[in-house]
Amino acid sequence: MAPPQSHDPSKQNAVDMNNARAATSTSVSDVRHFLHNGAAHWRKREQISQILSSDPLFDKSKRTFATRKELYIRGQALSNRLYELQEVHKWSSEETKLALSIIDEGLPVGMFRCTFEPVLRLQASPELLSKYGALIASKGILGCYLQTELGHGTNVGRLETTATYIPETREFEIHSPTLSSTKWWIGALGKTATHGVVQAKLILPGGKDMGPHLFFVQLRCLDTHKVLPGRVIGDIGPKALAGYPTTDNGFARFDRVRIPKENMLSKFAGVTDAGEYITPPHAKLSYGGMLYIRSGMVTGAGWLIGKGVTVAIRYATVRRQGEIGSDGLERQIITYPSLNVRLIPIISRAYVFVELGRALTRGFNTLARDLSSGDTSQLAEMHMMTSGLKVLVSTTGIQDLETARRSMGGHGYSAFAGVGRMYADYVPAATYEGENYVLDGQVLRAALKSFRSVVAGGAPTTTAAALSPTSYYLRLLLDKNLLPPELGPASWKQPATPILLLEWRAALLVHESAQTIGEPDASATQRVSRAVTEAFVAARVGEMIQGVGNTLKPREADVVKKVYLLYLLTTVESALVDLLSFGLFRAVPMGNPPRSRDPTRELRLAIAALCGELLPEAIGLTDAFGFSDWELDSALGVYDGTAYEALWKKVQEEPLNQTEVTEAYEASIKPLLMRGRRLAAKL
Repeated sequence: MAPPQSHDPSKQNAVDMNNARAATSTSVSDVRHFLHNGAAHWRKREQISQILSSDPLFDKSKRTFATRKELYIRGQALSNRLYELQEVHKWSSEETKLALSIIDEGLPVGMFRCTFEPVLRLQASPELLSKYGALIASKGILGCYLQTELGHGTNVGRLETTATYIPETREFEIHSPTLSSTKWWIGALGKTATHGVVQAKLILPGGKDMGPHLFFVQLRCLDTHKVLPGRVIGDIGPKALAGYPTTDNGFARFDRVRIPKENMLSKFAGVTDAGEYITPPHAKLSYGGMLYIRSGMVTGAGWLIGKGVTVAIRYATVRRQGEIGSDGLERQIITYPSLNVRLIPIISRAYVFVELGRALTRGFNTLARDLSSGDTSQLAEMHMMTSGLKVLVSTTGIQDLETARRSMGGHGYSAFAGVGRMYADYVPAATYEGENYVLDGQVLRAALKSFRSVVAGGAPTTTAAALSPTSYYLRLLLDKNLLPPELGPASWKQPATPILLLEWRAALLVHESAQTIGEPDASATQRVSRAVTEAFVAARVGEMIQGVGNTLKPREADVVKKVYLLYLLTTVESALVDLLSFGLFRAVPMGNPPRSRDPTRELRLAIAALCGELLPEAIGLTDAFGFSDWELDSALGVYDGTAYEALWKKVQEEPLNQTEVTEAYEASIKPLLMRGRRLAAKL
């Protein structure tokens, strides 16, 4: 059946979006409240978002065309306005934090909030906090965290900047002895920060090197904002893919800068007036700030992935192309299994990371309270957990954002699609706060340590009940009667099946690594790290599935359970190399003779079927993230579905379109054309 001659595809967009919303069987508001940790929190977020989006200063319509310098200046204006609004609306610190999370422009003041301030509050002495606490809270000073150097990043132990104690004057001398010791990549340092927490090697009298410690250093004059003597500070320039343009990642060199002794962050480790070292209760207490940042990255990744997939799902719903359907129109591309099987699992990862991140933040808050009272018992566990999860969510987020962008075809490459901007800003997550391949090594070492504590001398030395959450998978090695599950079509409907498979994979990979130390294969470190982390996450997802019915009504709970199950199944699919290598796929042959020789076929069929069941819910599940058009800033992801009209409108704002004849015509195009015509006339 041919479509009527008057059919307008651009008008069909809104019809398709309305139909998709009508097909959603769940209460979007109920699921939204679930994702946002309650109706009250959602209402507060919505209120703050409306305040920001209605403020002329936060208009986003022209930012795509701005230079990096203009975007930095814009970012500072937004920061100032944000704290004006905090004062006007009497926002609490949590509400202001929420406002910062809504803004998608990487404000330098955000670096102050997530790096500088937490580190100071966790590790500064009461005296230092008493002196600067009020200024920090009121933004009377702006700070940054100076750790990474030109020559060293993740390998904190090899940082070269020194802090030499001088007992005669009770001062530390901060010094950059080499070019490679220059602090580099420091967010908010280039032009914004007045103070910084500097990671430097503590050198005691006599030259004894005590390794990296933290020091509070003033960088700029509070009256003129000029760089203080002995410091050379600037911006390191634009980033790849034009990412993070509003943030002034900077460099700093110190030429024997003196600071008072009390400016050492000495809550745990310190130096006496005479220059004797005060040993901290745990060697890695200085990592507390980094653990805080990593714990927040999990929830942050969930929301960002949610943004990207919201745009992609909405566009795939209204974009028609290819085969002619029963309505006489080209099919909506979301209906093609090859596309929806790529996008719908992204929804599942966003849902899991949002909930998982909340739990991790609660865990970190408990850790912070324990550390304040001197209890370091959970520090190693949190360090391993945050290291593995940081790798997992950043790697996954980068891949999912690019998958979302590519799913939109050619239009996905337009800046107006919005997902490319998200990708550019997020891609450095693989290297900041610990380079992922290096962190994999830390997870492997922790896993092997856990393995040795469980199995010493070839015999079990503990019980399953005594294992920590990150090593609970090792219980499978304690009982020889435990076996991997037999797999059939019904197996994949039970969350216990993928959870157990992922735990077996982790246990056997760690066991294998312990037996082959010194001769690992090239990818062993990354495989073990991923397996251990995904086993931990799978167990948490199992708990989410069990608990979701306590929060949501039966229909909504059933859909969200399917979302969580899809996460588990697609995680198993991504782990097939390891699962098949260890013979963990004990598939039951179907039919005589079997229909397929592929033991993994039933898993893939289950994933496809689950994506098909969730397809009618896709718009509702992404609407539940609650992102407004202003937040998404995407022509292809507009709420009403009118993607073509929105894209057309955006294009009209392009500066090149503001003149009919480009300024380049007289200077370059005209001479080129005239030269070509002269040459052609001679032929």
